[in-house]
Amino acid sequence: MSTDPKDGKKAAKWRIPTRYLPALPIAIATAILAWRCIRAVVAQVGEPCATLDDSFIHFQYVRAIAEGHPLRYQAGEPFTSGGTSILWPAMLAPFYLVGFHGLSLMWPAWALSFTAQGLLSYDAYKLALPITGRGAALATAAMVLTFSGFAWCASSGMEVLPFAWALARCARLASEWAEDATKRSTRKRIELLVMAFVAALLRPEGAVAALGIAVTLAWYPETKRWTDRVWGLTAAGALLVTPFLLKLTTGSSKSNTALVKLLPGNPYYPGAAMWETAYQNGRTLVRTLLNGEVWSAEFLPTGAAPVAIMALVAIPIAAMQAKKLWRGAAILAIALLMFAPCFYVTFLWNRLRYLWPFATGWLLGLACLAKVLGDLGAGLNPRMRIVTPLLAASFAGALAVRLDWTIDDVAQSASGIYRQHVKIGRWAKEHLPENARIGVNDTGAIAYFSDRKTFDIVGLTTAGEGRYWVGGAASRIEHYEHLKKENPAALPTHFIVYPEWMGTDTVLGVQLFEATVTDSTILGGQSMRAYEADFSLLGSGEAPWTEADGRLLDAVDVADLDSETAHAYELLGARDGEEAVKSEVSPAGHLVIDGGRTRRSAERFVVKLDAGKAARGLVRVEASADGPVDVVVGGRIIATLPLTTDTWLERAFDVPADLAKGETTVELRAHGALLTVYHYWFFSRAD
Repeated sequence: MSTDPKDGKKAAKWRIPTRYLPALPIAIATAILAWRCIRAVVAQVGEPCATLDDSFIHFQYVRAIAEGHPLRYQAGEPFTSGGTSILWPAMLAPFYLVGFHGLSLMWPAWALSFTAQGLLSYDAYKLALPITGRGAALATAAMVLTFSGFAWCASSGMEVLPFAWALARCARLASEWAEDATKRSTRKRIELLVMAFVAALLRPEGAVAALGIAVTLAWYPETKRWTDRVWGLTAAGALLVTPFLLKLTTGSSKSNTALVKLLPGNPYYPGAAMWETAYQNGRTLVRTLLNGEVWSAEFLPTGAAPVAIMALVAIPIAAMQAKKLWRGAAILAIALLMFAPCFYVTFLWNRLRYLWPFATGWLLGLACLAKVLGDLGAGLNPRMRIVTPLLAASFAGALAVRLDWTIDDVAQSASGIYRQHVKIGRWAKEHLPENARIGVNDTGAIAYFSDRKTFDIVGLTTAGEGRYWVGGAASRIEHYEHLKKENPAALPTHFIVYPEWMGTDTVLGVQLFEATVTDSTILGGQSMRAYEADFSLLGSGEAPWTEADGRLLDAVDVADLDSETAHAYELLGARDGEEAVKSEVSPAGHLVIDGGRTRRSAERFVVKLDAGKAARGLVRVEASADGPVDVVVGGRIIATLPLTTDTWLERAFDVPADLAKGETTVELRAHGALLTVYHYWFFSRAD
């Protein structure tokens, strides 16, 4: 070995700084975790594969960016916002450009996701260190790497881990900026601003991180000049960047994902119903998911909820003890953001991937809990301070015991996606004509592998369809009737769906192929089937089978969202899933299909009649029990219709001339029965 002082100086120059030493074991542990997860997938599948179909939605947008039509799911189609992230596809697009096509795109997705998990582990350590001390902080880094929810999501190829890291990084940078004026610099401010936009573009919930950075920069300016506080406004601009991009491209500031999955704006959850559903979701989160039951059993120990709540409470206590209130508030904010998905219709999809980005706050809370309990013990005996690192390490161990189970599930989930979604997407490429347009309810792999245009019945990646998916099966069928008349080329030529998701087999023609997988719980059903589309019966229910003299004045097609809007049709407490599509031979001997709303005890809508002239109304209805139904106009009962439970019926009633107006409010009131209502027609009649 050389003793030349110059050599010694050269060697010292390349020495790893002490502050980065914790990163070495983190990097090694992350690499081992990634190797185990990826090896399990490749061993089970034979090649790389995602664990979720939604991963391929991102991959399709990756290809769109690489091909020069970003935010168009397929070339020539309208702009859509079907992914949960704008930035994630953009991060992967360069890899697609250099040749990572098909399933090989999983390699860079895995590389970025597991790298993000390693970075998250390091930033969690740095976040915890000033509050909990080194022992508990190191255990926090270990918890990030042993939490199997993170391992599952990193294996999925989704944006979950990059987003979780962005939240933690924003919290750490903002805390350090607020706590130490000597560390404030132009470089640090730029990093804060960049991370604000990164978080907001990775997921909509990242707007909260951007808001935190905006408040930090405004509250703690670099200098005393008022102009330095304006940088907070720049960070606040990140709150608007995603809505602005969506408004500029799609015409709506709300993403399709938000339209389809969020409670706010959903017509079946107005006012108190929305808050009640969010409250029940919150109860499920606390009592079931945080308790390691049912959907979270593979990720969390059973009975963990009390510890999780204590960890949440420990965050502000530990922060106050360490006099790091800003840091404590940032950590607490990340943890509480886990309740944001309670405003989804359900957050139980995809192994809870909508919740896990915020698990970092709870893991940090466990470290804080260990610190608080250690301090309490030290008050009795200084040696009891060892409780803090030991307890924190035990939390990491309790999480680690589930990793093997989760890695097996990662492989099994990827295998299920491969044997069903990827298989049927590749079949479509080989067997369907190039001009085929495929109706899908899982839109990722089928679009990505088939190279065929898709019609997303859920509405994530096909513009305008989300409204009808939210409406229900009958609303979709009525919508397809409009398309058949007005724009038949927009309708699918084929369907590749889970039939049970459709709510009706009426539009499913000849079955062409199926991919059945019985041993994977990640799939939406055991059998995904390919059909020719058959729209021949659409429109058969537009006219009544009951003969009616006179001119048609107006018609209300119940469950047809456009018709309902035009007639001020009131939902009157209708809930999600209360729709039906019926296909039956009419008394005239014709097969008729019509969509309607179920479980109705009352109806109210407005129709256009000839003012001052009598009219005849017809209603197509089905009853759950024999009994009368009153028809009310202008507060007066104008008819009582007898209904029976045999089948759907058409019943006529007369609207007196003195009650007929240009806009006439009509009501139905059932007595002792629930109705399924399909259609109303109103005709002129002689006085």
